[in-house]
Amino acid sequence: MQGATGALITLLRKLGELAVAEFTLDKRVKKRVESLREELDMMHAVLHELGDVPAEQLKPPVQIWAAKVRELSYNMEDAVDTYMVRLHHDSHGDVGPNNMKNRVKKFIKRTKKLFSNGKALHQISGAVRDAQRHAQELGDLRKRYMLEVHTKGEGNTIDPRLQAVYKDVMELVGIEGIRDELIQKLLGEDEMSSKQLKTLSIVGFGGLGKTTLTKAVYDKIIVQFDCGVFVPVSRNPNITRIFKKMLYGLDRIKFADINESVRDNQQLIDELRAFLQDKRYLIVIDDIWDEEAWEIIKCAFSKSDLRSRVITTTRINSVSEACCPFSGDIIHEMKSLDNDDSKRLFHKRIFPQGCQCPVELEQVSREILKKCGGVPLAIITIASLLASNDKHIKLKYEWDKVLSSIGRGLAEGRTTKDMQIILSFSYYDLPSHLKPCFLYLSIFPEDYEIDRDLLIWRWIAEGFILGGQQEISLFEVGETYYNELINRNLIQPIYADVEFRAEGCRVHDMVLDLICSLSSEENFVTIWDGSKQNKNNSDSMVRRLSFQNSMSELTTHQVDATSMSKLRSVTLFRTDDNLIRSLSSLQLLRVLDLSGCDLRKSSCQIDLRCVEKLLHLRYLGLRNTLVDPLHIEIGKLQFLQILDFTPGKSLEVPSSVVRLGNLMCLYVYENTILPVGIDNLVSLEELSVVTVDGTNATEKELGKLVQLRVLRLWWKGDDESVCNSLLMSLANLQKLRTLVIDHYGDVRFDANWDGWVPPPHLHALWFASCTSTLPRWINLSLLPVLSYLFIQVDRVRPEVDMQIIGKLPALCFLNLNTTRAQYTPVEGFIIGHDAFPCLRECMLTNFQIGPSMFPRGSMPRLETLYFCARASHITGGDLDVDMRHLPSLQKVTVRLWSEEDCLPAVQKAADMLNKALDVHPNHPALHHWFEEPLPEERVQAKEPAAAITVSDRGSEAVVM
Repeated sequence: MQGATGALITLLRKLGELAVAEFTLDKRVKKRVESLREELDMMHAVLHELGDVPAEQLKPPVQIWAAKVRELSYNMEDAVDTYMVRLHHDSHGDVGPNNMKNRVKKFIKRTKKLFSNGKALHQISGAVRDAQRHAQELGDLRKRYMLEVHTKGEGNTIDPRLQAVYKDVMELVGIEGIRDELIQKLLGEDEMSSKQLKTLSIVGFGGLGKTTLTKAVYDKIIVQFDCGVFVPVSRNPNITRIFKKMLYGLDRIKFADINESVRDNQQLIDELRAFLQDKRYLIVIDDIWDEEAWEIIKCAFSKSDLRSRVITTTRINSVSEACCPFSGDIIHEMKSLDNDDSKRLFHKRIFPQGCQCPVELEQVSREILKKCGGVPLAIITIASLLASNDKHIKLKYEWDKVLSSIGRGLAEGRTTKDMQIILSFSYYDLPSHLKPCFLYLSIFPEDYEIDRDLLIWRWIAEGFILGGQQEISLFEVGETYYNELINRNLIQPIYADVEFRAEGCRVHDMVLDLICSLSSEENFVTIWDGSKQNKNNSDSMVRRLSFQNSMSELTTHQVDATSMSKLRSVTLFRTDDNLIRSLSSLQLLRVLDLSGCDLRKSSCQIDLRCVEKLLHLRYLGLRNTLVDPLHIEIGKLQFLQILDFTPGKSLEVPSSVVRLGNLMCLYVYENTILPVGIDNLVSLEELSVVTVDGTNATEKELGKLVQLRVLRLWWKGDDESVCNSLLMSLANLQKLRTLVIDHYGDVRFDANWDGWVPPPHLHALWFASCTSTLPRWINLSLLPVLSYLFIQVDRVRPEVDMQIIGKLPALCFLNLNTTRAQYTPVEGFIIGHDAFPCLRECMLTNFQIGPSMFPRGSMPRLETLYFCARASHITGGDLDVDMRHLPSLQKVTVRLWSEEDCLPAVQKAADMLNKALDVHPNHPALHHWFEEPLPEERVQAKEPAAAITVSDRGSEAVVM
């Protein structure tokens, strides 16, 4: 039902804007708009309630009604957008030289304006009238058929997760080691806090085996406790029933009649606390979804010194943290099974005892397990499809069929249905505004690395992001959406950006299978992969198209885009000439992503000028799109919000880009020179990467873009006037959150930069080769929220630099880099014992330094350390490499300088580094490499040295 809900939310917002805006709607039309909004508000309330109910539990009339509401919403939104586009287009003439031709064009447009506006009014009036009538009919249908029960078979649904509670221990694979490890942490006698009530919270997304592991722990240690109980909570918990289950499970004789008794929650809590007061208990609260529910449940736990324990499981990280507020509590993140355990579990379910996997099935077996990603639920589900009741092993073509179906809709059956039910719980628990964002992930193919920023921008272009105030941009709201999907373990972060946020993500194949299934049911996204089309709707009903062709480069099925008149989003992951040539017919298109397409290979050159006609377009993706030449009158796309123009080679940005007053994000290639007039882009929030070289007025025009949050620029040249103009512009950009400045020149401007005051909300700063030393504005008072700092200067001042940087309270990443290698140790650093309180990664490059310079108490959260040292100083004892005072350290990289013919000293230094980390409690990974000193003339020229890895802790040596 979420497709209908999401469409309605967008429509209601646009109808509100239409009703209050100063357009030429007459009073009668405005009154109809208000009436339509009221009717749709009621529908939205019903759909919001239905959105939490699995589709299979809804009666067929409800599903039909919701589908009709969805189409009504889409059609009405198209009508509103068409009206807005027409009005905007008629009121904005072409910008160009004031010649006779343009004056004639403007005169003709003015004479047509009255007629065109009248036509637009007539169209929107008719659309509102039809929608109002249709909405009233749907309202009557709802009252006629749906006032009773919304769902079917509500009381007969069996939760497939119950199987995990009663699973035989002989069936378990790969959990023995982690089970024993958790027991040791839970019951360890050597801890001072072991006598206090302690909580273990196990967190991970559905299907990883949280309940199975928890039950294994519970069964192993329950005999050591006076009493215990294992209580499932579920997504919509009945707290009273949970408390009664706890009492009955703790003492079935004393509380035999508890389920029939009438008691409120306070009475039940009092009884539980009284019963547990003098007992050592073990209580498992399985599958918690809500922090508020936990806050109530935990009131029943009596606190004593009897070494009682509580275990919780959840899919949500923030809930896990709420369960473990004290230092002695334990959070365990569930991991996927490794390759060996995955193979054991898979083969155990398919092959008779004692039989091995046949040689002809080994390759397809490995490929299936790779798609399962170590998730026990997925492995068991797929194995059940391949297992045979008659003990005969299925043929290879049957295995290939199952492999090809993963991620695009598994074969129907009871087992696969159970898996989808378990995974879908996470979907139905999502707030309504997150469900369309989650379903939108079905656009991307299997194993695709999804860029966070581009995903959020696409959400904005699609209208999924709600809110956005003067202080908080739509993009920042979108960031909270993205982070919540990670918090709920529905997407997998794959790497971190400069602020240690998840910069990209993947979707597990089994989760993708669920998303695709739900998306198809709701006509949300149509996936064209060369093998099938959307089965539920005709081409005329397709709204979003993802052209993947993941199965084959060639397909006998052709996409007829001309029949998809209502298409609003097209994403191509493979070039398709026919589809691109049909673009001009897609008048309602809002999102067009041609990233990575090679348009030069077509038999006849494809001309992208058809894009100029897509006046509804909000998002245009041309990242690494190979097309030459590119002639688009981009300025005609007045509603464009995101333009990703980063081709594989430098191309000129169309000059008309400066007319895009609604543009919020502009990505260009690093060497691209922007045209004069970018100060017209007053809505711009992100600009990357702009080149400033003094050849135009870019450095001056930047100061007009006061909405910028992200600015990345290359500054080329040594002109002081350009530097001053740039500084004046930066002083106006008070909303900057991320600033990247790479200077390519030999002259430093210390005095100029020292007068700059950075914006108050700056979180990330990349500042390279602009000054010879650390600028004065890098300090606690001016950078209170700075999380990331890369700074490259000519020399480090030991007496002040680290002391100043160490006081930045929010700093998580530091790369302090000198432009010239310094072979003598930098001594005399003054660092406080409380320096760098949040630092997680530290890189000290091109000057010699040792970790012992950081006193005990500094860098308490440091995980990764990179530093440089001379090998002879380590072997001679001049440089202390003891790192035991860095409690969170996980990885160390050391760049060793050495004199010629001194390999024995280098090896001895490497051995000493290994020994230093062997005695560290965390046993951090070590990577160390060395290079011979450079001649002075090469140092001045800053040429790189050859580097050879001589030792690599835990990996093979490599040449770098």
